[in-house]
Amino acid sequence: MSQPDEYRPVALVTGVGRTANIGAAVVRRLVADGYRVFATGLPRYDSSVGVPGDDPAALAAELGPDVHVAPHDLSTPDGPAELVAAVVDRFGGVDALVSCHAYSTSTPLGSLDAAEIDRHLTVNVRANMLLVQAYAAAHDDARPGRIVLFTSGQRHGPMTTELAYAASKAAIEYLARDFSALLAARGITVNAVNPGPNDTGWADPETYEWVRERFPRKRWGIPQDTAKLVAFLCSDEAEWVTAQVIDSAGGFGLHVA
Repeated sequence: MSQPDEYRPVALVTGVGRTANIGAAVVRRLVADGYRVFATGLPRYDSSVGVPGDDPAALAAELGPDVHVAPHDLSTPDGPAELVAAVVDRFGGVDALVSCHAYSTSTPLGSLDAAEIDRHLTVNVRANMLLVQAYAAAHDDARPGRIVLFTSGQRHGPMTTELAYAASKAAIEYLARDFSALLAARGITVNAVNPGPNDTGWADPETYEWVRERFPRKRWGIPQDTAKLVAFLCSDEAEWVTAQVIDSAGGFGLHVA
């Protein structure tokens, strides 16, 4: 669809289940860069896994009419396509897709459960595949396109208590490359970001110190660190960056001999 001269870019950001997580930081940064943003998440999921938070709808009050926040369940077969359609209906188009959402529970060897594996694959893999497909169908190729998917640090070392999560996020890295090959000719870049451990309030004191000591700078990553990279990947300056898996993790796990 063609857009009027005054058309301003639109981003869809998933995984905005509260106002203090990575998704929310991405929303704030993209709005500052001139984007209108449709933000979505499932606050009930954050609550179910014990992550403290608040109603992400507060972002709209904070940032104004350039932000629309609505909960959305991406685990349903039609959920991703319905979400992209809602963005287009609200803002007239969609230029950037930033997929921050994830499902993660403990899945160690010996306690693997078929239903729990399926939930990881449904939310972390299937939903992203269908989101990219819906985005590609809706995108106006007269404008630059940006897709930023989220992976994790599984390629740097074993994640032995999160086997299903690690497998699902490994799939995202390969899909980023495949989608890039399919969409590059349309001016759409596709990259994946590993944000590393982020201080969003989920860690108990013992875990917090254990993780902090494994950062060379002895501080955790914060959502704003990741949002800076996402903003760059969504910008015009990143038009030649695609098919990349980029760590924004502060050198987590590096040790000086």
